[in-house]
Formats: sequence, C-alpha cells, structure tokens
Amino acid sequence: MPAEPSAFRSELQDETGALPRQELEFENSLRPKSFAEFVGQERCLDNLAVALRAARERDEVPDHVLLSGPPGLGKTSLARILAGEIGATLHSSTGPALERARDLVGILTQLKRGDVLFIDEIHRVPAPVEEFLYTAMEDFTVDLTLDQGPNARILPLKLAPFMLVGATTREGLLSAPFRGRFGHLERLSPYPTGDLEKILERSAAILGVELESAAARAIAMRSRGTPRIANRFLRRVRDLAQIRGARRIEEAVAVAALTRLGVDDHGLEDLDRRILALLARDPERPQGLKTIAAEVGEAEDTIEEVFEPHLLRSGFLQRTARGRAITDEGLRAIGLPPRVREGGDRAAGLFPG
Repeated sequence: MPAEPSAFRSELQDETGALPRQELEFENSLRPKSFAEFVGQERCLDNLAVALRAARERDEVPDHVLLSGPPGLGKTSLARILAGEIGATLHSSTGPALERARDLVGILTQLKRGDVLFIDEIHRVPAPVEEFLYTAMEDFTVDLTLDQGPNARILPLKLAPFMLVGATTREGLLSAPFRGRFGHLERLSPYPTGDLEKILERSAAILGVELESAAARAIAMRSRGTPRIANRFLRRVRDLAQIRGARRIEEAVAVAALTRLGVDDHGLEDLDRRILALLARDPERPQGLKTIAAEVGEAEDTIEEVFEPHLLRSGFLQRTARGRAITDEGLRAIGLPPRVREGGDRAAGLFPG
C-alpha cells in the first residue's frame, strides 16, 4: 500500500511537542458544557450538583472545591461547568503565574459576588501567596501591606464572597491548613473503557465524523483511562481516515493510526516499553527511579507522574522497597515469557494472568 502524504506524518510528529493553536481550539470545542454532557465520575458530579443546588436554595455562594487526580480527566472542564451551572463569571489562573501576593490581590479585588476563581496547578502556589488565600477563603478579606519599613501600613480589603476551585495533580503537596479550607474535596479517577467509548462517540459527533463502535472501543482501550488522550487519538485517527478516503472510521483504520503513533494494544508508548525493557534485563533486581531516568533519558518527575501510573494500574510494574520491578504481565506485554522459578514453575508475579 502506498505511503500516506507527509502532511499526516508531520501531524503525528507534533504530538511530542507543544499543541498548536488549532489543537487547543479542538480540545476546547470537545469539552462538556454541563453536568448532563459530562460522562463518568458519577459520584463526584452528584456531590457537586447537590452542593450547588443546596447553596442556590439558601442564596449562598457554594463552598470552595478542590479537584484532584491525574492530568486529562476533566478538572478544568468541571471548573467551567461549575461556573456555568451557577451562572457565574469564571476567572482563571495557574499556581506558577501567582508569583507575588499582589498578583493574587489584583484578581481577588475584581471578583463580584458568586464569581468562580479557578486556579490550575494550585499545589504550585508559592507559600506567601497561599497565606493570603487563607483569609480570602475563610473571611473574604485580605490585608494589603503598603510601603516598607517603619512607614509600612496594613490596608484591610473586603472581598465579595466567591467560590475558589482548585485543580491539582499532586494533592499531597498541598499544606494541611490550605487543604482544610476547601469545603469539597473531589478526586477524579481514570475512566473505564465504556465511559471513554461514550466520550469518543460524543466527540466524533462534534467533529462530524462517523465512528464505528469497534473503532471507538479500540481507541478507548489504548487511551490510559484519560479522555484527553482519547480525544487526541480520535483526531489522529480522523486524519488517517481522511487521507485514505474512508467515509467512516473503522476499527482497522483506528488500529493503523494508533500503530503509527507507537501505541500498542495495551496502550503502551515507546517510553513505556523502554522502561519495561530496562527492568526486564534482570526481572529479579528492582531499579531505582534515578537509574531508570538516566537509562531512558527522561526526567524523574515525568516518569513518575506520566508513565508510571498507567504501568502500575495495568499491573505491568510494581514498586518495592528496593525500587521498581517488572511483573510477569509486564514481561508478556513486551513479548517476553514470564519468569520461571527453580523447579520449572512459572512465577505468579504480583498480578498473575
């Protein structure tokens, strides 16, 4: 079969770098706009819906909300939905952007009653700024220091009651006093395949493509339980279907596109397989994170936060007191036989198949 035009290959290469503007626009267009459109996370949605309704009936501003969980599960979408459900204006920022207390004060003083302030990566808010948030969240006041030295004056500022929505991928990095000031703490979990299929069907309808159920399942099973990844894969599959002149996305086209991306049947990418291959050199000898990072040429944080969660959930990797070790399922995933114990019995491993 002749190779597809190079334009498609360049689209795939962009996946390793920053998303171009068109990709960001696509991602925003696929976000759910209401609780009714949001698929999955039923317990979280139910808790938030009850809280909003109760606050509305009491004519109060809802309690602050902390959303935690791995990236790509819908924390930003939920923040937008919360603002939309109560008819409030959404103000957005990120933890790293709030370098000084004055940066935060400038935002807080612009808020009107009932507005929603969304801070992504809230665990990266500097400690001095975090301390300003304490009184802002509890008493809706902040103390602004004017001048310095003996001429310093403290100006108390009264704030309009607002709702803070924080999103974090590392809840453990939040201090206990900060975390305790949130009235609702909701953790988002990776999505089951069935929910991802529904998300893909909705996204395909928005993108104006016909997606067969078998193709949706093939994409969902390789998406690491993450809607953002599933939608990104769908766009790449759509590209290949368009280049091949296919009127609908069938399973064969979906699998071919994902193979081009280096994604196998287990949802493993090239770096996943390299990590497992490194551990498979000596399955009985766990490796430390620093060693793995040096061997595969990737940052420790990236391995720990991006790649390890899927390997752990899939049962391909286990953490021990001595480091990371591959399981028998992990060996099978990269085409190697499971370990054999003395006497010829195969080792069961942590996750027997």
